[in-house]
Amino acid sequence: VGGTIVSRARIKEIGYHACLVDLPVSEVRAILDRRGVATVESVMHIRPQSMATKLETEEAEPLGEVPQIDAPGEPILALLDGVPVANHPLLARHASVDDPFGLEALTAVADRKHGTAMASLIVHGDRNRGESPLPRKIHMLPVLMAEPGQAEIFRNDRLIVDVIYQAVRSMRAGAEASAPEVLIVNLSLGNARQPFHRSLSAWAKLLDRLSYEYGILFVVSAGNVLDAFDVPAFATRTAFEDAAPDPRARAILGAVGGLMAQRRLFSPAETVNGITIGACGQDDVPVAHRATARNSVEAYSDTEMANPSSALGPGYGAAIKPDILMPGSREHLLVQGNMTGVLRVKPSGPSRAAGLKVAAPPRSSDEQFEFYTNGTSAAAALASRTCHRIHDALEAAYGDAFLGLTHRQRAVLIKALLAHTAQWPQATSSMIRDVMGPADGRQHVRQKDNIRRFLGYGIVDAEAATACAGDRATFWATGEIAENQVMHIPIPIPLAMANKAQPHALVATTAWFTPTKPGNKRYRAVRLKLLKPDMLGNLGLEESFSDQPDYNQVNRGTLYHQRWYGEKVAVVTDGLEIALHLQREPDQAGMVIDDPVPFAVAVTITMPGVIEIYEQVRQRLGIPLPVR
Repeated sequence: VGGTIVSRARIKEIGYHACLVDLPVSEVRAILDRRGVATVESVMHIRPQSMATKLETEEAEPLGEVPQIDAPGEPILALLDGVPVANHPLLARHASVDDPFGLEALTAVADRKHGTAMASLIVHGDRNRGESPLPRKIHMLPVLMAEPGQAEIFRNDRLIVDVIYQAVRSMRAGAEASAPEVLIVNLSLGNARQPFHRSLSAWAKLLDRLSYEYGILFVVSAGNVLDAFDVPAFATRTAFEDAAPDPRARAILGAVGGLMAQRRLFSPAETVNGITIGACGQDDVPVAHRATARNSVEAYSDTEMANPSSALGPGYGAAIKPDILMPGSREHLLVQGNMTGVLRVKPSGPSRAAGLKVAAPPRSSDEQFEFYTNGTSAAAALASRTCHRIHDALEAAYGDAFLGLTHRQRAVLIKALLAHTAQWPQATSSMIRDVMGPADGRQHVRQKDNIRRFLGYGIVDAEAATACAGDRATFWATGEIAENQVMHIPIPIPLAMANKAQPHALVATTAWFTPTKPGNKRYRAVRLKLLKPDMLGNLGLEESFSDQPDYNQVNRGTLYHQRWYGEKVAVVTDGLEIALHLQREPDQAGMVIDDPVPFAVAVTITMPGVIEIYEQVRQRLGIPLPVR
């Protein structure tokens, strides 16, 4: 019919076979009218190919102080994103760029915004915080380009899934691998044209396959829904701006909650093996800068909440998604009007008053700049940075004992430890419960279902994820679990916890990479169950109901996270151990896969204020650790 096949790809491992086709407009209209190729039984989907990533760049300012630290060593983290400004003072010592798709030559330096910003966040964090850069270089592989003055996009002559597939293989496959030690890959990308709805996207299936095959933890942004929405509780701008923070936050939450079906995750955020990151309203903007906000209103000024623009869960098979929340800036809303007597608002872009400070492309050859970003892309970058810091902490503490683990074991351990500190802020979960309901307290499962759509497992404490304290000991186990196997993991209980009627907790997190069955209803081939420990009652512990998802909701993905809490006296004898039992099962009925599955378990014992906890656990385990 006068069309051409521009590109084609077949990836048998995920049941993917696609053609990128350029057709005359008349033939496209015929397809839309359900004629022509759309009626052929073997053609399952016809979708648009384009995907753009736009980054607001207002309020640029001169570059601040640059840390003069070299970053030696093989990269363990890769960023698939736009072309970066590789010689930017904040990146030149810290990033290596591999450009197998030839995108650098197609993207002017002034348009290299998104990749530069994400690299800056991974290496340096939010520049408002003044953190130290990562000790290793990161590996950057551009997959987006930009024509002058335009948003960054995938090339229009390649299939997106094929680009990601080839990018990962170029890093990790074969003797010519450009970054063979990479085990964390940041994807602050998502296809707004393909929000998740029941069926997994080919992009998500690809990430799941590559995770298991190569031992890679994909850190994926949930997606930003930037559409305007109505807030029925307010009729005028004045009423909205003058409202007290709590009733205004409840009104915004109710408006966003009423649109959950239109605010779903962007492909590939439904990935089963990857970890999906939502954005919460946290940043480190100085008080003086925050006061400069104009023409916008902070959505949740006194509440730690998912930003209004952060896409909502759940994920595939009603799994908890997003998995966790990371800082994405305290988002503001712009009033669009009230033509129907109902106020309409829209998420505003980042700014000096509400944003994370990052590297920016230069405006001239002799001057360098910084500007601000926000949203789930930024949150995912900060999550990747935290993953790297977890790896650094484990390497410093355990040396070759940790580095000698396989890629899959290290990657899945980082996944477990990243989510391990996640927790629902009680004020936030109470607000969602009050606003979203149901009001009947006996329907706590449905109440928690609404909460997890916004918060996942909760907000991560990045500092606690990378260190222990005197009154808190975190330890881990990792390996591979065979078909129908049960692993018994002994947990030493420190004697310092005995006979004290004060708050204490036990937190357990399990993560794994499952093999997958494309085209099968039971796509997740293997599930692991961490059975409830015995003797919790003797330790004065019980399941914490107010700050985590329901037990039945945590067994649907590849991440399990539970917290037991108590204030009663713990009965502890010298040398006491309790056992965690990790059990492998096939995912419901269907084809059994007997391949070994990499897993990790992280456990924390804490009793705030009892500073002997860490040392007693360390001595019981008999592990000589350096003082850090």
